[in-house]
Amino acid sequence: MVTIQDIAEKLNVSKGTVSKALNGAADVSETLRKSILETAVEMGYSRTLHKRDAKTLCIFIENMSCQEPNDFGYDIVVGFRKAAEPSGYLVEVVPLDDKTQKHTRYDEYMLKHNYAGALFLGLSLSDVWLHDLQTAHTPAVLLDNYIKANPYTCYMGVDNAEGMDLAVAHLRSLGHTRIGYLSGGLGSYVNQARYSAFFHALRKNDLPDDPHLAGSDYFFSECLQKHLPTLLKQNVTAILCSHDLLAHTVMLHCLELGIRIPQDLSIIGFDDLPLCSYTMPPLTTIRQDRTQLGKSGFYALSSLLAGVPISTLLLHAQLILRQSTAAPRESPLPQTARA
Repeated sequence: MVTIQDIAEKLNVSKGTVSKALNGAADVSETLRKSILETAVEMGYSRTLHKRDAKTLCIFIENMSCQEPNDFGYDIVVGFRKAAEPSGYLVEVVPLDDKTQKHTRYDEYMLKHNYAGALFLGLSLSDVWLHDLQTAHTPAVLLDNYIKANPYTCYMGVDNAEGMDLAVAHLRSLGHTRIGYLSGGLGSYVNQARYSAFFHALRKNDLPDDPHLAGSDYFFSECLQKHLPTLLKQNVTAILCSHDLLAHTVMLHCLELGIRIPQDLSIIGFDDLPLCSYTMPPLTTIRQDRTQLGKSGFYALSSLLAGVPISTLLLHAQLILRQSTAAPRESPLPQTARA
């Protein structure tokens, strides 16, 4: 276990200087502070192992909104705080950007700001810190991202495979045998996981799993203009979407085309955002309880802080039935609707 004394000897400075640098003292130059932080990280120093009073946790947020109650991340943050603060932790929410990730390594940032551990929301597969976390020593829990073989990290989320199976099984019970899938871009772990889970659910329910039954794109416009018409030409009678906003957009576009939901086409979303109760018609979807996700994020992080190497923590998914699904129509859509 690396100590402050080890770092001091490595750099030929006093133990007090290292301690002050790690704690942000103003009388240490920025150049020396950076050198000490970088050396501490390289040597594998962990504040969590040495400083029992390090009681501040942070939530890093990127590509996700959390300010308003209707925002996806709002309840996750609230849930995390509900679990962390009664346990004596302070929680800070930190917006994460490319500049921070490229300028400072994750462990170094955590040492510099005296954070004991972190919850990550919204990381994409292209993020620099996702690579840093493969060898990081500061505990981190990641929503919908998985780091292999690092006992200081934990993947947390809803069981996507279970969710997709619930959705496909529901449609199968209504009589649908040709089901399509639309997804956001596959540049995120969760979209990849849901994409794979969809095809696994088709096979589990003895339904056709032709790769052409799915389309994905970062831009909603491409999903609507390219992939949706392709699915309709294949006479799908139901479409699953990777998340609710995409499902709502598809519903609106279908109505513009004269396609009735659910009489002509059934639609299912994923996440159960607040808007799902107010779409026309109200959207059937897979719920992930975001408050419970936040609480689970803290439970996983506190376990990592205690030296328990939790790899994965998944919540059960729940199918929420509303009015956007029904039995399939007996005849194919008119050619004008499929064009």
